[in-house]
Amino acid sequence: MKRKSWQLFTIFGLVGLLLAVTVSCSRAVSNSRSNNSPAIEFWTMQLQPQFTDYFNQTIALFEKENPGVKVRWVDVPWSAMESKILGAVSAKTPPDVVNLNPDFASLLAGRNAWLDLDSRIPEQVRSTYLPNIWKSGVLDGKSFGIPWYLTTGVTIYNTDLFKKAGITKPPATYTELAQVAKQVKEKTGKFAFFVTFVPEDSAEVLQSLVQMGVTLVDAQSKAAFNTPQGKAAFQYWVDLYKGGFLPKDVLVQGHRRAIELYQAGETALLASGPQFLKAISENAPSIGAVSAVAPQITGESGKKTVAVMNLVVPRDSKRPDDAVKFALFVTNSQNQLAFAKAANVLPSTVDALNDSYFKSVPADAPAADQARVVSASGLTSAELLIPPLKDVKKLQKAIYDNLQAAMLGEKSVDQAVADAAVAWDQK
Repeated sequence: MKRKSWQLFTIFGLVGLLLAVTVSCSRAVSNSRSNNSPAIEFWTMQLQPQFTDYFNQTIALFEKENPGVKVRWVDVPWSAMESKILGAVSAKTPPDVVNLNPDFASLLAGRNAWLDLDSRIPEQVRSTYLPNIWKSGVLDGKSFGIPWYLTTGVTIYNTDLFKKAGITKPPATYTELAQVAKQVKEKTGKFAFFVTFVPEDSAEVLQSLVQMGVTLVDAQSKAAFNTPQGKAAFQYWVDLYKGGFLPKDVLVQGHRRAIELYQAGETALLASGPQFLKAISENAPSIGAVSAVAPQITGESGKKTVAVMNLVVPRDSKRPDDAVKFALFVTNSQNQLAFAKAANVLPSTVDALNDSYFKSVPADAPAADQARVVSASGLTSAELLIPPLKDVKKLQKAIYDNLQAAMLGEKSVDQAVADAAVAWDQK
């Protein structure tokens, strides 16, 4: 999605997608389109060749229903999207519809790069999307993005290791997770889980703070986490690390290490997307055979996180009306349901989520199918835990750097929290 900072969604989302970018696509991106182009240009992130047929059919249907409107589809590698869309927006030659995640989209929304959708999409249409998910495309009270496909995490756990540790059920809260971490280590000598504290990598720890009841920023985007709740959340991770219940390399290794350890049978659980169960079964069949699924771990707040992909329309689009119409067509319930089934993701519309496909599976269904229902069941209460911010990665770095210092005993928890707040406010 976006360099290493997009790795979390890489795991939570369409795991293992490989891109085949043709010369013609590259030329289409670099040349963009003239102001008089008869087609609207649609950029996606790394969805070829797996979903080429789906998009060709979807585009053909849209063109049939909208005579005279043509769509040119360009698929861009995750690693290239940032630079390409920044260049196109700066040159005022952007595509008409772009597939981005809220983090990066909100960065450019802060620069007034996107069309204000509130005046173009009536409330009746906006209400067809999950209200908690629509908020992921809102900055400063203005809608800039239309929700598209989603993933929400589950807890994948090794039933064999749980039995050896005498654990009868997976943890549901961070309080229970700490107890499981101690019990697994004492009974098996292994670690219960791996979570990264590398600032440029996963936002899982940052999200955990919100789940523990911490407010990250206030209405003016100033630090709001130097509170008893913020200090308690820092202390939680410090205690686990100093107690020897987290691997030492959580400070230097990214989320990929969590995957490696779980597949090797060295950890008892993995926070990930249900899509990853297939990869586990393929890469480590013996672990896949003993893996089960439980709801996402949360804190006192009860909040659950969701990863969102959305569609935005650049302010400088030469065909804004057609662009909005196409973005709404791609994300309507019928098309979202079809794409969710094809890509093993979740839809962002109310009607699509209510389909029986997400409601129940046979008792003997594979773990991957059970995981789909488990993840979908929590979607109505899931939300983008980290609010759209212009410099969200700087917030993550300020917190992670100081949390690491506390874990290593270089700072007290109080000092680490205070320093992190100062670092963010002086960003």
